[in-house]
Amino acid sequence: MIPPDDALRVILEVARVLEGLRVPYAVGGSLASSMYGIPRSTQDGDLVADLRAEHVQAFLAAVADIFYVSPERVLQAVQRRSSFNLVHLKTMIKVDVFVLKTDPLSLQEIARRQVLPVPEEPETTLQFASAEDTILQKLLWYEKGHRVSDRQWNDVLGVLKVQRADLDFDYLKEWAHQAGVDDLLKKAFEDAGIVF
Repeated sequence: MIPPDDALRVILEVARVLEGLRVPYAVGGSLASSMYGIPRSTQDGDLVADLRAEHVQAFLAAVADIFYVSPERVLQAVQRRSSFNLVHLKTMIKVDVFVLKTDPLSLQEIARRQVLPVPEEPETTLQFASAEDTILQKLLWYEKGHRVSDRQWNDVLGVLKVQRADLDFDYLKEWAHQAGVDDLLKKAFEDAGIVF
């Protein structure tokens, strides 16, 4: 379970704006791996959002009093399907927003997102990337970081160990192969004590 920290409350504010605009999103990164695996503190949040050009002005207006954000960066990110960040003015916590890409894995991630209650606030919900997609994205970030990040690797192992009875292993294997990280998934299974 996620500790009730400021990063979760801040990302909830961004999520409410996206929900108001009917923009599909999925919380990922360390907040998702803490939800499914072993909690750890974080001072930022990540989410994927299907933000489009027609949403930009309303999105900027909705976050303007709460976050520092560069309108140019948001527009560029939407046009290029890249990322931008928001900085929460009260806490200085950063939220990275990754505009949804059109590759099959990204589309699967947004389609498979899970609506889950926020710990200690069961009437409040957030949309999270699934446990499987959280593992796959963490493996991709680990690969991009030259396979040296203990944090990313430990997040993967935490989700595997805690969720092992409920994971869709066929999905994990198929998409790890398509993403080119099947060797990392195999090693993660071994480190987590799971037979590949």
